[in-house]
Amino acid sequence: MGRARHDRRVAVLAVLSVLVALTLPAPGAAVAGGRRGQLGLSGLAIGAVIPGSYLVALRAGDPAAVAAEHARLGVRVQHILRSALSGYTGRMSAAVARRVGSDPRVAHVTPDRVFRSDSEGVRGSSQNVPTGVQRIRGPASSTRAGSGTSVVNSDVAVLDTGIELSHPDLNVAGGVDCVPGTDSYNDERGHGTHIAGVAAARDNGHGVGGVAPGARVWAVRVLDAAGDGSLATLTCGVDWVTAHAATIKVANMSLIGRDVDRGCSDGALHEAICKSVAAGVVYTVAAGNDSADASEYSPASFPEVITVGALADYDGRPGGLAQPPKECPGGEDDRFATFSNYGAALALIAPGVCIRSTWLNSGYATLSGSSQAAAHVAGAVALYRAAHPLATPALVRAALVSAASTDWFVTSAPDHRSYGLLDISTF
Repeated sequence: MGRARHDRRVAVLAVLSVLVALTLPAPGAAVAGGRRGQLGLSGLAIGAVIPGSYLVALRAGDPAAVAAEHARLGVRVQHILRSALSGYTGRMSAAVARRVGSDPRVAHVTPDRVFRSDSEGVRGSSQNVPTGVQRIRGPASSTRAGSGTSVVNSDVAVLDTGIELSHPDLNVAGGVDCVPGTDSYNDERGHGTHIAGVAAARDNGHGVGGVAPGARVWAVRVLDAAGDGSLATLTCGVDWVTAHAATIKVANMSLIGRDVDRGCSDGALHEAICKSVAAGVVYTVAAGNDSADASEYSPASFPEVITVGALADYDGRPGGLAQPPKECPGGEDDRFATFSNYGAALALIAPGVCIRSTWLNSGYATLSGSSQAAAHVAGAVALYRAAHPLATPALVRAALVSAASTDWFVTSAPDHRSYGLLDISTF
């Protein structure tokens, strides 16, 4: 498939909104975007229903054939779903949605909801081993991070704003565009490029090195140039990853939102993720940046994913001795990041403050957020799966949790819970 754009015989998804990223802008940071998004959802709040946009899940029938029939009722079909969910996304009136819902082949008609990103950063510039990779003991792992020679044979899907296809520090294998009104999975925002670098930037003596250096990254564009996406665009991305589950074994979702969740039979995102995990894909997810319980958010609350909170670390080592730079919000060194969501939904924490990684125009930037924490874990999964290709998602999760360390201030989270810190030294 290389870099060829995914077959778009059916028009891409509805005008919906996936609120990403869990990246906090640094004070005085240069705005990555300033761009107008294709979805035009800036006036809607996170979790708000998007008027006229729906996901239709089927219990029977070929999704393309059923969608064609429903188009005659007044549905504007936008994306056919076949792998993680059987159905389609589309635009329709409330009256048409009721008619569609009365079709006995239809299991659910789900209103689309808003998610949104906030990805900003400062440009940075000889390769270094980022503090986050040091803190999770990357130099002690099989990759020997910073050696300038390591390459990890693994594949990571980045469900985000896309990835800069020409960045010399990234091994971009291909991707898909799920954003309506666009025709490329090239990054126009920067956030997806940053996440890809944290997980898998090349160990090539230039720029930065990732947790799983040189792993193939797949750009699954579910967010537009403004960082907006939706329940529908994200479900499109999960469906595409599931169709490629024989190749892609880890997918990162550094995004957050709120929607009505009926578990693995909700006819939307949760059901799609459940089926994707059953197909062998491990999902790493950001906990969120609201200093709140992650159980209030999706997909962070889904038990099938690995939800990751953020640690503040400024020197790549334990001890709590580093002084926090003024430009990096997050609190004291070696403490649970002040912005990070918390709670029983979290499986791990990872570095998420002042993280340097790849950026637009072949550049580099420093950002903070649970987005970056989740990306570290995505790289760890890729590294683990390179050595254990047959490991199930449950076994991968257990291995990461078992290897986690607690050499930091375990009572620093708002709920005083003890969270294990990602440690890849044995991978």
